[in-house]
Amino acid sequence: MGIHWYIISAVLVMLLQRFIFRRFVMRKVSYSRSFNVQSCFEGDSVEMVERLVNDKLIPVPWLRVESILHTGLKFQSDANFDVSSGQFLQNHRSLFSLTGKKQLTRRHSVHAAQRGCYRVTSASLTFGDLFGMFSAWRSVPLQVELLVYPQPVDRELLQLPSRSWQGDIAVRRWIAEDPFVISGVRAYRSGDSLKMINWNATARTGNLQVHRRDYTADYRLTVLLNVEDHAGMWDAVNDTSMIEHGIRLAAGILQYATEQGLETGFACNGHELDVPGKVMKVERGGGSEHLTYLYEQLAKLVIFRTLPFHTMLEQLEAEWDEPGDLVIISAFMSEGIQSMMARLRERGHAVDWLPIAERGAEAV
Repeated sequence: MGIHWYIISAVLVMLLQRFIFRRFVMRKVSYSRSFNVQSCFEGDSVEMVERLVNDKLIPVPWLRVESILHTGLKFQSDANFDVSSGQFLQNHRSLFSLTGKKQLTRRHSVHAAQRGCYRVTSASLTFGDLFGMFSAWRSVPLQVELLVYPQPVDRELLQLPSRSWQGDIAVRRWIAEDPFVISGVRAYRSGDSLKMINWNATARTGNLQVHRRDYTADYRLTVLLNVEDHAGMWDAVNDTSMIEHGIRLAAGILQYATEQGLETGFACNGHELDVPGKVMKVERGGGSEHLTYLYEQLAKLVIFRTLPFHTMLEQLEAEWDEPGDLVIISAFMSEGIQSMMARLRERGHAVDWLPIAERGAEAV
């Protein structure tokens, strides 16, 4: 009879633990995930941090966490972390086991191999009892985002167009009167505003005198990127690696121009990740914060043609009231693009074309 009681007792214990774990194992259990930075550049290494908290006395025998991410982030597998990678997506599986009132933190090394906006919106948690008599799962919402900026092309490899917006030449070209800086008086000329008259100097000399305004440099540069990889293409882009290089060229020019003190803008016939169907456009601005915003937009740029490039140029032409410097980054030159470049030049814009090439770009 003894062995029968052992068997019956063992079955009762197994059933009891099954009941307890099934009902209470996931109570007061929380899971979170984050990156140690909000943004980085292509080629950087970051950390993904997983935190699991069991805020009750009953242990968690085993818990498997699974989630999906793009393959642009490269993870290193270890004993408790496994990665199954496909062409575009990869599945992550983490295995945990916690005693009561325990918190566990794991850090995973991640290589940001490709530009993009990487988001994790949920994770699947599968759990069970000690003896594998039952298993269940639930979905946990997450709000995790990592922006990977494009790596700007090396300055030595970036053959910039020899235009006026480079360095001190820009000061001599985009020269304009600054209404807030007064350097003296001069004689009135036809066309001067009455608001400019210096009445004290006029009374003293007996002739109309106006304020002389000092001069300041006004720099304007807009980078225009074409996501079409060949003439006559439809919406889908075949050679995305070529366009990725074009994005790095754009990042390099925007970085260089901002460091030179220019106001920079950007437009592309692709679209932002969260705004499909609309071309990406960033108005001109200056300073490091504006450059960071440009990097963020480039990270979120989806390589999918929203409009033909020459059509986008035609729309932008109507919005530009003042002339400026324009740099077109495109893998090819078509009749439509050439026609729009001619129209823009007639309106006073300085237009350059940088063809996308594997080892850099040469100005034309």
